Amino acid sequence: MANIYDGAFRTILNDCRKLIIPIINEVFGETYTGEEEVRFFPNEHFLDQQDEADKERITDTNFTVFGKIPKKYHIECESSLPDGKIMIRLFEYDAQIALDEGEVTEETLTVTFPNTAVLYLRTFKKTPDKMKYVIVTPGGTVQYDVPIMKIQTYSLKDMFEKGLLMLIPFYIFSHEKSFPEYNSNEQKLEELKAEYQIILDRLDELEQQAVIGAFDKRTIIEISGDVIKAIAQKYENVQKGVGDMMGGALIETEARRILNKGISETKKETALRMLKRGKMTVEEIAEDSGLSIAEVEQLAALQSMRSDRFRL
Repeated sequence: MANIYDGAFRTILNDCRKLIIPIINEVFGETYTGEEEVRFFPNEHFLDQQDEADKERITDTNFTVFGKIPKKYHIECESSLPDGKIMIRLFEYDAQIALDEGEVTEETLTVTFPNTAVLYLRTFKKTPDKMKYVIVTPGGTVQYDVPIMKIQTYSLKDMFEKGLLMLIPFYIFSHEKSFPEYNSNEQKLEELKAEYQIILDRLDELEQQAVIGAFDKRTIIEISGDVIKAIAQKYENVQKGVGDMMGGALIETEARRILNKGISETKKETALRMLKRGKMTVEEIAEDSGLSIAEVEQLAALQSMRSDRFRL
């Protein structure tokens, strides 16, 4: 089940990358405008060593925001109870990200660790407000915090006022404990559906105001439906009432099919063949196929998600 939520998070992160900017501002106290370029970079050292699931995770959650000073970020999404294994995995990823862009000058290796955070879909009593790395080296001890975003602490009002639209597909987690009541009480279920009608109406308004595009709106709606149907598997009335209302197929959304229609089939097939070979950079594929770098990155994300579906 966790793979479905992780896949949903990585889908919206890659397909609607501008939506991560308000999250970064909220978690790290940045002041990005939303106009900054967000670019994903595959981690070559990591890809050479890891299995397929980890390859996709590190590639899909490791990105750079090009503000006044480019900054690298690594964001993970978790739905389980916090434990030490999560910290170990995070640090392993961060070390590989840092090593991948390490610089050697005059026998000195300089590595820069990314700004890392964890988004927790469920909040438990043991869920901390932050994690901490303490790295003991022969030259001294380095320590810094890894902030945690507890999605269940954000109301719908918070999400819309702060522009945290990327959290909307996971808003249903705030209602998870009430599923038995919603499933047996039609009036309560209607109240939940009314909340999701508000979401749909607000998204329509944002599209009309050109705050978000049709593609982003469609993706948010359909992935919301995917998450609802996954989390409410044991509650048929909730699934049908709210899940069908939001609509959408699991993970591979209509929104991405809309995007793909704008890409020349011949160019797309050429780029896909190059991506499968795995021997060229995104920039090289873009130059040889005639696609833009953004289009090649979208194709790479889609290819990754389709592979992921076969393992679910």
